[in-house]
Amino acid sequence: MLQTLILAAEEGAEHEDSVLMPPLAELIVGLLAFGLLVGFFFWKIYPQIRRTYAERADRIEGGLNRAEVAEREAKALLEQYRSQLAEARTEAARIREDAQAQGRQIVEELRSQAQQEVSEIKERADAALVAERAQVVASIRREIGEIALELATRIVGHELQSDARQRQLVDDFIAGLDEAPRPAVAPAGPGV
Repeated sequence: MLQTLILAAEEGAEHEDSVLMPPLAELIVGLLAFGLLVGFFFWKIYPQIRRTYAERADRIEGGLNRAEVAEREAKALLEQYRSQLAEARTEAARIREDAQAQGRQIVEELRSQAQQEVSEIKERADAALVAERAQVVASIRREIGEIALELATRIVGHELQSDARQRQLVDDFIAGLDEAPRPAVAPAGPGV
């Protein structure tokens, strides 16, 4: 059959010299070669192309999936970071408030302690004043007693011999001074 086509093509080639129409033998050989090439393409190359295409599609889809997973993880980490940051800010505010409260408490304790020390110093000073006043009063009483005894000795003209009697006279004199009305002292005015 192929031979008859080739012979027919040769006969037609002799009769027709057309530039646009190739000889039939060349056309058949070209068609056979093209068919073999198409068959080889679908038998060997097309499955390889499909496999490569599928691998690339898988890689792209896998990359997209990995990117989506990475994005979800990044968002989760961002939320976790934000929550930790909020917790840290809350903790810092609480620590700041605690420090301020402790500061106020320390200030109050120091004020209380200072007031207590002031009152203790005042009490000691008052006690010292009372003791000093008692010493001054006792000293003045002795001096007054001695002056009164000396005065009484001069007035009476003779010396009182007995110490017990002298003490009794001095105590009576001082008791009389304590019971005697005291003269009113005018308050000091601005001109004094």
